[in-house]
Amino acid sequence: MLTNVESTEFLKEELKKIEAWENEQKDLWFWEKIGRLPFLLLDKITPKFIQEKIGMAIDELGNYIQTGGQYLVNEETILKKFTPEGSEWKPDEIRAHLRDIVPIRKMDEAANEIGNSRTKMAAIQGATTGIGGIFTLAVDIPVLLGLSLKVLQEIALCYGYDPEEKSERIFIVKCLQFTSSDIVGKKAILEDLASYNQGNQNNQIVSQLQGWREVVTTYRDSFGWKKLFQMVPIAGIIFGALINRSSMSDVADAGKMLYRKRRILERLKELESVQE
Repeated sequence: MLTNVESTEFLKEELKKIEAWENEQKDLWFWEKIGRLPFLLLDKITPKFIQEKIGMAIDELGNYIQTGGQYLVNEETILKKFTPEGSEWKPDEIRAHLRDIVPIRKMDEAANEIGNSRTKMAAIQGATTGIGGIFTLAVDIPVLLGLSLKVLQEIALCYGYDPEEKSERIFIVKCLQFTSSDIVGKKAILEDLASYNQGNQNNQIVSQLQGWREVVTTYRDSFGWKKLFQMVPIAGIIFGALINRSSMSDVADAGKMLYRKRRILERLKELESVQE
């Protein structure tokens, strides 16, 4: 049962801020404005063993949707941020506490802390793998993909959702796709995610699973121009750090906004049902 953590007016005002952010996403950033470098070009100059490793990362994303794969996070580390001192609550009890008791702003603080931490980690990773140019690029892409999936799961936990549920893993991959899509793609994804806000996600799991490879292709292709600058040995240190930092920041921001929106809409729905 939801307590009066926030007023209806507050929640509606916060929802307007999220909708304003969604509208801002319609402005393409530099990389999309100059066009995406066809990934076929990179394929031609990329050694076969590197292509195979990237292919393995793509397949692993499919495994993640189906079973969680190697990317599932340890929820205890995140959930303990919201556990009253001295209590021995189980994960389900903490999620119920998050749904009904914890203020949105406290969830935001935890999500921001995680986003900032993972962004710094991604920058260090990009700088490290940027040393070897194209040969370490094969390591960087799978690692950045893994970091992106993990930060989205951690943010999901902050807002009271369980990334071990298949429907949540699909939502997470959609968040990932959102950050690398163009205007048309972003609009379609926002409409698609609206079904989660209406409680219809379970009816679409099968159709969503069939399209996961398209999600990965979109995500991979968005690296075209950005990763091109990281292919130069040594100079790739700077580009790798900047690119990974920007990519992870975008992923974390999208995850926070989209999960925040779901939590706010669910609280508004419950408040309205109580008032009726």
